[in-house]
Amino acid sequence: MDTDLDRTLDAVGPRLKHLRLRRDITLTDLAGETGISASTLSRLEAGLRRPTLEQLLPLARAYGVTLDELVDAPPTGDPRINLRPVACSDGSTVLPLTRRPGGIQAYKFVLPTGADDREPDLRTHEGYDWVYVLNGTLRLVLGEHTLILRPGEAAEFDTRTPHWFGSTSSGPVEYLSLIGKQGERAHVRAAPRSGPSE
Repeated sequence: MDTDLDRTLDAVGPRLKHLRLRRDITLTDLAGETGISASTLSRLEAGLRRPTLEQLLPLARAYGVTLDELVDAPPTGDPRINLRPVACSDGSTVLPLTRRPGGIQAYKFVLPTGADDREPDLRTHEGYDWVYVLNGTLRLVLGEHTLILRPGEAAEFDTRTPHWFGSTSSGPVEYLSLIGKQGERAHVRAAPRSGPSE
């Protein structure tokens, strides 16, 4: 077998373990998410077993990385990112803009034209969200409040507050969303610099 291929495959185990620890999940949780047994995952991480394509695909999906990133393939010289939109059953489209596990995740959402009187389905989860409207009008229901956000407007909130995003009858809406774990923020607020004492 090619020595470069040997080296690449030998490096997969430690890389898998690093990605799992960065995502802060157990082997059992990862097994439930990928359909690969915890014992097999443990042997893959320890380098006691060589991964197959059938194992690498669900692992890459779970970690939000490409196969090339998972096996640390050499760069091809093409800087473009291959973004794959996800079409949802409600007609919306989600475009993941980040591919690394953990930390703040970025998404672009496109919602089709909606009804102004549509009943929102409020949800809660751990985390913090920052939203920026690119085009159209976004209807954000946040707890007991309904906010109408237009292009260039932004909102940020703790996602433990019941919330819902929708478009209005005026047309579709496109917006960016940065979502992080509880306590993380989409930006850093710097303390004002103190001026020279007089």
